[in-house]
Amino acid sequence: MAVSDADARLEPGSFRDPGNRVFHRRGEVLRGLDERSARDWRALAASDFFRDLLAAGKVCGTEELVPAPVDLPWAAVLRHERIPFVSHPYEWSYGMLRDAALLHLEVLRSAVAAGFTTKDGSAYNLQWRGATPVFIDVGSFEPARDGEPWAGYRQFCQTLLYPLLLQAHLGLDFQPWLRARIDGIEPDQMRRLFSGTRRLRPGVLTHVHLHGAMQARHAHASTSDVRAQLRAAGYSRELVLATVRGLEKLVRRLDARPGESHWADYQRTCAYSVPDRRAKEEFVDRAAAVTMPGLALDLGANDGRYARIAARHADHVVAVEQDPAVVDGLYRALRDEREQRILPLVMDLADPSPGGGWRGVERAGFADRARADLVLALALVHHLAIGRNVPLAEVLDQFAGLTAPGGTLVVEFVHPEDPMARRLLANKPDGLFPDYRREAFERLLVARGRILRRVELPSGTRTLYQVVTVG
Repeated sequence: MAVSDADARLEPGSFRDPGNRVFHRRGEVLRGLDERSARDWRALAASDFFRDLLAAGKVCGTEELVPAPVDLPWAAVLRHERIPFVSHPYEWSYGMLRDAALLHLEVLRSAVAAGFTTKDGSAYNLQWRGATPVFIDVGSFEPARDGEPWAGYRQFCQTLLYPLLLQAHLGLDFQPWLRARIDGIEPDQMRRLFSGTRRLRPGVLTHVHLHGAMQARHAHASTSDVRAQLRAAGYSRELVLATVRGLEKLVRRLDARPGESHWADYQRTCAYSVPDRRAKEEFVDRAAAVTMPGLALDLGANDGRYARIAARHADHVVAVEQDPAVVDGLYRALRDEREQRILPLVMDLADPSPGGGWRGVERAGFADRARADLVLALALVHHLAIGRNVPLAEVLDQFAGLTAPGGTLVVEFVHPEDPMARRLLANKPDGLFPDYRREAFERLLVARGRILRRVELPSGTRTLYQVVTVG
């Protein structure tokens, strides 16, 4: 069903369930429901378990527009709260994915006990309010039918459980696996990785090998045939609940603490003196106070020191860091503090998340999601320009492209004579970066905005700039 209002824009990632579509209109996030989905919604809205989940903030805020707008061709229209920043599971740390999986299972357990279920089990059903996960796919709920298993089990395994098993048991970062395939990791891949004695590790035999064997057994049977067989075998709601509880117990046991990381101790080992750090903190605090951003980005956030400063003045901060172990440490700290303004994400800024899924737009790329009022790019330029061989002009184009027109960019230039820059240059051929100079950097900066402030740190080898970008 199409959206007829010229002001409405369909969400590209919402099309796999024909009974409901998410769209945006006049700054609101809306969901259109067909007749069947509208009946399911009204039964859901009347249930105690759903009201409890809403009140606890575990499901995104949702209300029905009554009467439904006459210009929209739906049986019912829901209005959802707007999530501050949409992220993807391959941008999360291990602890984030694990907590998201536990919330998904908690929501499902509550639903099944009340006579409902969810149509799917995708990691994309979850988003974040800062360091707190929230279930967003309200259209996934439907009344349960006796004798039917949870339809979302395979998706849950492929997009949540298998990535957790991969990292917990094998020490492999899961992010590249999820980024490579929107539907997650297939059981066949997992079986090859968990052969021999590895199949005896917690969760592997049941949810990888037996799951794969059942899929192979029923490969040529229709869904209705499989359901009929399960009903005849006495499959019940109690068995679904037992499966969910078992998954919860397993996921709670899976915990991969971050290993050694060069970046984990960066704030202590980097070349900043105490006066440098103090001057830098004051510069960032003043820029954020003047900007009062709705959304701020901290690029190369490391342990979140400057994201926290920005959060004093911003509604929301996205802290981007390439090292999964560092992001996981930051997430766990923010979670323990119940911080709901700072969202940490795993991302290599020399290879940021592209668009993915159907036609490359089902999951928007980072550059299409991020338009911030304040962008912090601190101690980052030299890593991209020297460490990753990205031309200075391209580095600044990326920063400016992530900054809203008229927004503020705070950027730090590390001079060639700085110890960190010298260390990077020592690993490169002589003369490879003739344009890596402060004068050239400033010329490029002026072409992209107006410099409001310029402060040289006490060490004399680093300069901070506050720039208003041009649209």
